[in-house]
Amino acid sequence: MISGAQVERQRHVLHVDMDAFYASVEKRDNPELENEPVLVGGAGPRGVVAAASYEARKYGVHSAMPMRRALQLCPNAAVVKPRISRYQEVSAVIFSIFREVTPIVEGLSLDEAFLDISERVPAHGQPVQIARRIKQRILTDTGLTASVGIGPNKLVAKIASDLEKPDGLCEVRPANVRTVLDPLPIEALFGVGPKTAARLHQAGLKNFHDLRTADDAILVPVFGRYAQRMRERAAGVDHRPVGENSQDKSVSAEETFDRDIGDRQALHHCLMDMTDRISKKIRRKDWVASRLNIKVRLADFTTLSRQKSVNPPTSGCRELQLIAGGLLGDWLDAHPGAKLRLLGVGVSGLGEDRQQDLFPEESGAKNRKVDQLLGQVADRFGDAALRRGQHKTP
Repeated sequence: MISGAQVERQRHVLHVDMDAFYASVEKRDNPELENEPVLVGGAGPRGVVAAASYEARKYGVHSAMPMRRALQLCPNAAVVKPRISRYQEVSAVIFSIFREVTPIVEGLSLDEAFLDISERVPAHGQPVQIARRIKQRILTDTGLTASVGIGPNKLVAKIASDLEKPDGLCEVRPANVRTVLDPLPIEALFGVGPKTAARLHQAGLKNFHDLRTADDAILVPVFGRYAQRMRERAAGVDHRPVGENSQDKSVSAEETFDRDIGDRQALHHCLMDMTDRISKKIRRKDWVASRLNIKVRLADFTTLSRQKSVNPPTSGCRELQLIAGGLLGDWLDAHPGAKLRLLGVGVSGLGEDRQQDLFPEESGAKNRKVDQLLGQVADRFGDAALRRGQHKTP
């Protein structure tokens, strides 16, 4: 009989993470940016860095940093507006490479995924050989580099991929998990944020070994009922399977404004545009959404959200826009004079569209045909080529 521990040791999981993906695509598409520090993100006073090239990271710049601060640290950086549709095109090429290797692919974002290659070993070579072939195919087909971590599970593979960036390849075998993980700082462990790390430091815990061997008296006040789980993570224990498309349990979009906006029509127009983009994205994947939410952020950074069930689930642009517009209208009615720093919309509860016609009424059928036409135009000429007209502001 094969023990649970033996089954765990036989797993071979890759974590593939593209190196500074957005910035690398921009540098590849524009040779003038080669060897230059590049920041991808909004250039306005409230812009945020979406990605920073490694040349820019040398100055202390990182993603999610305010663009104003990033340019103070690296004043010679080139600022490039994000081109999400372009990144999606390159991502599709990369994920097709993954699926040539194994059907068990779990995407985390456009530039990051887990691959379970357990069934491909040893018939297709050892894990390191498979990882090298993936890296070379990505480089050949896209001109971009990737870092790959190999481990007996998702947690260890993800940690490994960060150890030799950029263009790295790191394998952590089951027998070496503790040797590799024990000296790592606790900040490198998923689930340990800055505030939690500060509390652990105060308790004398600095690395994975300290966390792995800590008593409940230390961990329970910090993690509560998750104390044992965090102890196991620090030991490299992770039984989660690699699952298909878990990154797409929700799809969202948001916009931070250069100045606070209180104009109802302008907010509504922005929301409709974002909802239109989300609708196109989930339709391309033949998905429908069962929940929709909006997010608003005020000038003092207070952030609020409202959500509503979508029944029946749909990917239809008009239906999602009506729900989103209604939620925003109700919120604005309840907060007269409010000005927003940020506005966002998202859908969740995503599943396959198993019905031929979700809109039995004539108006619904027409909406679906319009959505299909818009999707065909967007696929050929880009998302901005043709859009729905705006319906009346609620």
